[in-house]
Amino acid sequence: MPAGFQQLGGETLTGTFVLSVFTAVLGSLEFGYNIGVINAPQKIIEQEYNATWVHRYGEPIPAGTLTSLWSLSVAIFSIGGMLSSSCVGFVSEWLGRRKAMLINNMFAFIGGSLMGLSKLCRSFEMMILGRFIIGVYCGLASGLTPMYVGEIAPTSLRGALGTLHQLAIVTGILIAQVLGLDSLLGVEDLWPILLGLAIVPAVLQMALLPFCPESPRFLYIVRCQEHQAKRGLRRLTGRQDVSVMLAEMKEEKRKMDMERKVSILELFRSPLYRQPIVISILLQLSQQLSGVNAIFYYSTSIFMKAGVQSPVYATIGAGVVNCAFTVVSLFLIERMGRRTLHMVGLGGMCLCAVVMTTALALLDNVPWMSYISMLAIFGFVAFFEIGPGPIPWFFVAELFSQGPRPAAMAVAGFSNWTANFIIGMCFQYVADLCGPYVFLIFAALLLFFLIFTFFRVPETRGKTFDQIAATFHQDSVGGMMDMDMDLDKPSTELDYLGEESIN
Repeated sequence: MPAGFQQLGGETLTGTFVLSVFTAVLGSLEFGYNIGVINAPQKIIEQEYNATWVHRYGEPIPAGTLTSLWSLSVAIFSIGGMLSSSCVGFVSEWLGRRKAMLINNMFAFIGGSLMGLSKLCRSFEMMILGRFIIGVYCGLASGLTPMYVGEIAPTSLRGALGTLHQLAIVTGILIAQVLGLDSLLGVEDLWPILLGLAIVPAVLQMALLPFCPESPRFLYIVRCQEHQAKRGLRRLTGRQDVSVMLAEMKEEKRKMDMERKVSILELFRSPLYRQPIVISILLQLSQQLSGVNAIFYYSTSIFMKAGVQSPVYATIGAGVVNCAFTVVSLFLIERMGRRTLHMVGLGGMCLCAVVMTTALALLDNVPWMSYISMLAIFGFVAFFEIGPGPIPWFFVAELFSQGPRPAAMAVAGFSNWTANFIIGMCFQYVADLCGPYVFLIFAALLLFFLIFTFFRVPETRGKTFDQIAATFHQDSVGGMMDMDMDLDKPSTELDYLGEESIN
């Protein structure tokens, strides 16, 4: 095998391909880092807000004002993500996937610089503005990364490589948690460096992206640049003969040219796209409404009751479980399929939520229940990373052909960020009202998402974008057709019905 080529899952991967995937998921690493970085130094940053207020007005900051400023510092990140995620489709079509990622890094550089310099300038406004701008970056990255990776990946590795987006996110969260320890950067003098480090992945991605090819699928189908698409395919695959891959794109382009340009409104109006966009939205909601944020909220108090001397290290341990089981998902995704893994994850989380509720309810009378609670926490996180964590991000890109994909990614991303914002704003009140029984709400939601996935979500493993789109096309005209073609196994219960009707 030539130097610079690697073998994975029967596919030959070139150095250019590996570099392109690595460079793209640096955006996901940045995304995860900015999710986790704000939690550890909360008390220190609040003290800095107070010191700034005293410097300006000569008196301590009112408690209500401090709470509002901190809440705004946290929540405005999601607002930035909500706004920018709705623009993913337009930006990716206007600039192209690679150039959009390149320019997006300017937001990360500006946002990280504002946060890192906020202490020196005695300005909490810089901190809040920096969080908003970095949120804008993360909203675009959450759509651009899985879109680019999904378009350049071979069909047989699309799921495994799509999981790298989530793996990079949880790795970024873990890095932020570790660097935020009191023994490292989570101290009064060094927290600006902790926040300013957000520019490092952005600078690295900006340096590497010029060496990565644009998505050949975008170049050929959207820009009609066949020569550049061929050149990109040859660089990514290491083959001179790319006629088979180009033929697949030509067929997809031919069908796309027969359709009208798809807007976000058209996704909901057209029977052809309505089912896949509803599936996409509910998959994103299954991630954010799963209760994983609630688990991390309760984890510190549960670990303390279990006698753990430093709960922060136990929380980091949960982050390690996050990363480990995302890797497990990476290896299982092409063997078990997206639909099966998502159902396993949802079912396991539902069971762990019920166990968690029981253990917390009995905790005061049965002290050893705290250990059951700890096991339930690690189990919940593990099942999350097997299914609902990684799968929704790239599953959306698989459900749509090249034409409607950017608009669908924008809708799905906006749904994810909106649910994230709502959970962040409302969970504390619901938790105070319901106590440990809040997990029963999440168990009911997980059960709903499990039932929905069983009946409505198709399997996409090993299928081309065109085959997947054909499934929904057949469904929209009155019958579900088996889209497995050369594959012998039907994908869902609906496919069984379609196969029988054909036979």
